[in-house]
Amino acid sequence: MNKKVPVRVDGRELVLSNLDKVLYPAAGFAKAEVIDYYSRVAPVLLPHLAGRPLTVKRYPNGVDGPSFFEKNAPEHTPGWVRRVRLPAVGSTKNRETIDYAVVDDLPTLVYYANLAALELHVPQWRVSADGEALPPDTLVFDLDPGAPATVVECCRVAVTLREVLRADGLTARPKTSGSKGMQLYAAWDGREEASVYAKRLAQLLEKEHPEQVVSVMTKKARPGKVLIDWSQNNPAKTTVAPYSLRARHHPTVSTPLLWKEVESCEHPDDLIFTAPDVLARVEEHGDLFGQA
Repeated sequence: MNKKVPVRVDGRELVLSNLDKVLYPAAGFAKAEVIDYYSRVAPVLLPHLAGRPLTVKRYPNGVDGPSFFEKNAPEHTPGWVRRVRLPAVGSTKNRETIDYAVVDDLPTLVYYANLAALELHVPQWRVSADGEALPPDTLVFDLDPGAPATVVECCRVAVTLREVLRADGLTARPKTSGSKGMQLYAAWDGREEASVYAKRLAQLLEKEHPEQVVSVMTKKARPGKVLIDWSQNNPAKTTVAPYSLRARHHPTVSTPLLWKEVESCEHPDDLIFTAPDVLARVEEHGDLFGQA
């Protein structure tokens, strides 16, 4: 039964639906709990979404059902949701422009949670108040383990990469992907094209640690190694946002980490955090992904 519940969120009227629909069957985690999680984590999540064009991955029938990426804000999007029209770089649907939503406030976040937009992905750049694309302000390295390597091996590579970035005056911040790998972020000062810089560092680590690191996507080169994916810095690409849920069997989260957790990781389970875990971590630590 599709029961609709009108609510008021920070002065905005929303209608929530199907709140008892289970979106993570293995965990019995329903849409109401997804909305509750995003509402409660909003104080630390919203700063990392603000000003960034949103791409979502929606799971209307839960993580075991079909899903789709959505960049264009749906036609029924409320008028109060901020939208920006930007060129559709590399569009697979022959669009010239895309009308992106920008999640600057809690009502917009709740609106998308109600659409079963479990995963929130954003680029490494923001838009101006007038909706113009700004230069990248964030550098990201996606560390992806090739089996039998796991996030444990990613942690070893992350520590090495942290030191290389530190030597260049950049402070690395780690987070889990919420899936099998992790990411390192650093505030970017525009000293050169971000993807060029990131590729150079990935290739450097591959040369210095050929048994641990690979910098190319070729699958046959990856078993037992960690791919340092530098291509996420392409302005047309997005990365899962800090504190976003992931569509796994359980409601895991892309979770900001303490460096001591990275340094001491000995088992993949050490760095698996679900929505309740993350809310407890935020209560204890605040935003570990605050801009350094």
